[in-house]
Amino acid sequence: MMYVRYPLSLRQVEDILFERRIDICHETVRLWWNRFGPMFAAEIRRRRVHHRSYSNWRWHLDEVFVRINGETHYLWRAVDHEGEVLEVFATKRRDRKAALTFIKRAMKRYGQPRVIVTDRL
Repeated sequence: MMYVRYPLSLRQVEDILFERRIDICHETVRLWWNRFGPMFAAEIRRRRVHHRSYSNWRWHLDEVFVRINGETHYLWRAVDHEGEVLEVFATKRRDRKAALTFIKRAMKRYGQPRVIVTDRL
């Protein structure tokens, strides 16, 4: 969590631990981060879901053009104000029906947000 919250490099973490008389290599910090980081992140997400209400969150809806097997597709994403990707939806069409399907799916899973921010597309 410290690594994500404060932009620390592996060598800075090594120096901080060395000041506390823990002598390790920055490579060891990297191995620990790769091994235990996903477990910590999953636990933080699990606790956040149970303790907070999604309805008070602000969502940012975004649309991106992507090529899949040479065909243009539209990738829709819903991201909360903390940067957590809530929902992703890929479709061949870019119309009102596809957008409403995406929003309905996200609201069914996470509840209604208080504010939705879009790029007006």
